[in-house]
Amino acid sequence: MPRFSKTYSVYIMTNKYDKVLYVGISSNLAGRVYDHKNKTFPKSFTASYNLNKLVYFEDYYDVHQAIAREKQIKGLLRKKKIELIKSMNPNFEDLYEQILQ
Repeated sequence: MPRFSKTYSVYIMTNKYDKVLYVGISSNLAGRVYDHKNKTFPKSFTASYNLNKLVYFEDYYDVHQAIAREKQIKGLLRKKKIELIKSMNPNFEDLYEQILQ
């Protein structure tokens, strides 16, 4: 999906050990991931657990679809979230540079 039009991204962040998963939504994925990486909000969940690696994302044009998908992913068991991540990113690589292009 082209990243030049208004999109809403559902994404998953983790830490360097891939232990903790965080599912979020943003209308500015690059900016939001930048905030996570730089602990812009030091008391946030992602800052507290050093969740600074983007491992999964999906883009939507409709905010309601994005919110529904975020809720769906949040409701998955950890095992299913890992399967979802591996379907796009089998090595749990940081995708931040990819979204900047």
